[in-house]
Amino acid sequence: MGNIHIQEINKDTCINFVRRYHYSKVLPRLTKHYLGVYEDKILVGCITLGWGTQPLQTITKLFPNQNLTTQDYFEIGKMAFIPSKNGGNFGSKALSVLVKWCKENTKCIFLYTLADGIMGKCGYVYQASSFYYLGSFKTSVYLDIKTKEKIHPRSAKLLLDENAKYLNKAKVCWLTHDFCKLKGIDKINGLMFRYIMPLTKLAKSIVQEGGHKVMSYPKDKDLIFEKRIENGKFVKIPIPDFNAKLLNYNPQREKENMEDMF
Repeated sequence: MGNIHIQEINKDTCINFVRRYHYSKVLPRLTKHYLGVYEDKILVGCITLGWGTQPLQTITKLFPNQNLTTQDYFEIGKMAFIPSKNGGNFGSKALSVLVKWCKENTKCIFLYTLADGIMGKCGYVYQASSFYYLGSFKTSVYLDIKTKEKIHPRSAKLLLDENAKYLNKAKVCWLTHDFCKLKGIDKINGLMFRYIMPLTKLAKSIVQEGGHKVMSYPKDKDLIFEKRIENGKFVKIPIPDFNAKLLNYNPQREKENMEDMF
């Protein structure tokens, strides 16, 4: 393994790299830093830093009564490497360099991230990098039964509008079961796993005071997948066969994410 370093790169270069190599093509809108991961001056990875859909609520829920704000953390939005760098310990090496970059180039005291358990990912690269595990929460997506397209709820605006008209309502926030049956769509529940890396002694004490540990990590056996079979009722299923590359539903949302980021 050669010398690894990280630096800011052109936004479009980073976006195109992620679109090519990451399993999920939609990037977070609130992206602040577009970073290239280089090995011996060759671009082998890209990482984005920013915030999720609820930037302030994320940090305050994790550490209530600490008066933390969005300025205190960055979230890893996307992290992608060329195929030859997946597996092994390259990911943890890159994360080590990323932690150093954050300490030297930002004022944040935490580096936060989510492992996509609903896609079968427990966050082993973060575990190998000694991130603290902050627990899990349940999340939902939709699955086109025929094409296997994964439809994120935030990308389902056109479907939600159609569902509202179907019910003769002004608005709905979630696709209803009857409408999903009509459209050939399943609602799937799964887990997301939270991880955090404290970047200062103060941040480490905050994490430890919250009772969080480095070694209490989730494994494959902890993954959960459920399919809705009627309103309010779900049954356990094996991991769904998502096709995250398809963008048949609301493709203009993809364009917004790629061209109009913060």
